Amino acid sequence: MTITLQELAQHLNTEFNGEADLVIRRVNTLDKAGPDEVAFLSDSHYQHLLAETKAAAVIVKPKDQAACPVPSLVMDNPYLGFALAAQLLDTTPQPAVDIHPSAVIAEDVTLGEGVAIGANAVVETGVVLGDGVVIGAGCFIGKDCRLGARTRLWANVTLYHRVHLGEDCLIQSGTVIGADGFGYANNQGEWVKIPQLGTVTLGNRVEIGANTTIDRGALEDTTIADNVIIDNQCQIAHNVHIGYGTAVAGGTVMAGSLNIGKYCIIGGASVFNGHMDICDGVTITGMGMVMRPIDKPGIYSSGIPLQPNKEWRKTAARVMRIDDLHKRVKQLEKQTNKKN
Repeated sequence: MTITLQELAQHLNTEFNGEADLVIRRVNTLDKAGPDEVAFLSDSHYQHLLAETKAAAVIVKPKDQAACPVPSLVMDNPYLGFALAAQLLDTTPQPAVDIHPSAVIAEDVTLGEGVAIGANAVVETGVVLGDGVVIGAGCFIGKDCRLGARTRLWANVTLYHRVHLGEDCLIQSGTVIGADGFGYANNQGEWVKIPQLGTVTLGNRVEIGANTTIDRGALEDTTIADNVIIDNQCQIAHNVHIGYGTAVAGGTVMAGSLNIGKYCIIGGASVFNGHMDICDGVTITGMGMVMRPIDKPGIYSSGIPLQPNKEWRKTAARVMRIDDLHKRVKQLEKQTNKKN
């Protein structure tokens, strides 16, 4: 695919400086872009790379335009410009094209216009697929699922029964949505399974990474609001609610009945206790261990940063003595108060 500099500027809704018919084929980094590629500069600390760039054009902030020796497109947020340009020049194939003869589709499935279903996919009874839905090879779509228009599933995605996906969702390979939550009662040492009778509901424009699992609710539904992005290999337990615009990085684990607000940012490998609320606008840095509710927006961190092993061993030894040190401090405080 090729576009001209003028066409790219129109797509980005911005002004450009250079030849209107300059041909652009790809996007690349500022230091590696070639004469048919567009690059971007979002951090002025890397402005020194502009002098030697071989890019056809660069997306820059207004303050960096004068230093750009090649054609430029001016935006307040060049990183957003990069994202929009990458979408326009995206060469990623569709997960499926047309309906493959080996796909197994129940007779009563409702197919919208332009639906594509890949090889060996299974679509069970009662399913409704909106216009432009794409289902990759080997997917399983359980009974009575509903998929909104233009939602795409890559290969080997599993949707259990009654799962609802909104419009324009993207689900990466290996993801499982709607498996049973971890619900059991204990009867004198024997585990008694609690049937998980809810389902999972995803809003519009939700993206789920590869090999992530989202469990169905025990009674009510597990719900993911519009415009949420969840990375690879995350575990979302039953009855979790994630609010609008929240981003969850890879390896995060959320226990049951957790309620996360809007516009939160969750760093990778974070762990959340269940049955608590996290308010809107919270950022958890990587490997955060969230054991209590959070009712004020802000940035929260936990854990011990990486140290050389020799120093870490000392830190760990001191941490193990914290309780003893606390008792000694309390005793000294009492003695001091008596003297006063």
